[in-house]
Amino acid sequence: MLTIKCAACKTKIWRYDKIGPGEVLRCHKARIDKAYIRHGAIKDKIYCTCGKPIGIDKGSFYKMIPKAFTYSGTKRNK
Repeated sequence: MLTIKCAACKTKIWRYDKIGPGEVLRCHKARIDKAYIRHGAIKDKIYCTCGKPIGIDKGSFYKMIPKAFTYSGTKRNK
């Protein structure tokens, strides 16, 4: 499980089950285990409580903005 945090204010965004190696480019909505904040979507962009955009809502997943978030934790192998 990875803990996704805002890069600007370090607020926890959600806990995500990452499968496989590689970068976090997408966060599938079905794999988000726990949402720590109520993220707002304005014109399909996901914003942190500090107002910085974190990702783009693409339907079944969020396309993450690479420099907008950090993460810690372990990734699960296939």
